[in-house]
Amino acid sequence: MNAAPADQIRLLDVQDLDVRLQQLAHKRRSLPEHAEIDSLTKDLTQLRDLLVAAQTEESDTAREQTKAEQDVDQVRQRAVRDQQRLDSGAVTSPKDLANLQREIASLAKRQGDLEDVVLEVMERRESAQERAGELTERVASVQSKIDDATARRDAAFEEIDTEAAAVTKEREVVAASIPADLLKLYDKLRQQQGGIGAAKLYARTCQGCRQELAITELSEIRSAARDTVVRCENCRRILVRTAESGL
Repeated sequence: MNAAPADQIRLLDVQDLDVRLQQLAHKRRSLPEHAEIDSLTKDLTQLRDLLVAAQTEESDTAREQTKAEQDVDQVRQRAVRDQQRLDSGAVTSPKDLANLQREIASLAKRQGDLEDVVLEVMERRESAQERAGELTERVASVQSKIDDATARRDAAFEEIDTEAAAVTKEREVVAASIPADLLKLYDKLRQQQGGIGAAKLYARTCQGCRQELAITELSEIRSAARDTVVRCENCRRILVRTAESGL
């Protein structure tokens, strides 16, 4: 393949622009905010699970407390009715009086036991409420950190994308001035060789693979016409000759 030396030099300009685009893409993927957001999101998921558990416990103990208080109220009302019967004098039989007094005493004990249950449930509910409140604050705090990291990431995205758009436009302009067959070969090699399709021959060394060329290869390149597109025997990339090639 043949191409004017100036076109081959411009190929290096395209290569530099492509390297810059690769760097920008890598920078975009490697922003520290990505790892920060991932870590915080995992924390947030765990905290939300704990919050749901605490809220569920609070809801369950609320129902349990309501049931226990209803039980206390029922026993209390029954004890009041029995006490009223006892105080009214309507019960005159000694046996019935004794039974009624035993029942009142039993109800008093039952009421005390149920009130203890209410207190125990209230303590568990209060603990669940405190836990839910604490977790709610932690969820809000982590969410705030995620929002901050996301804003910083998006700002970095905008900056990177703006530069990438400018570099892409510049590449289009430079690439348009290069012969289509030379650009096609370059793009093919760039895909095959990790993003580097053309390299400068500098001080007898290929800047693509960093290997110094053998004497016979240098001799062949030295004798080749200036418009001949030469390739590195080691990495097969396009070698662009300049005044610094050491030929």
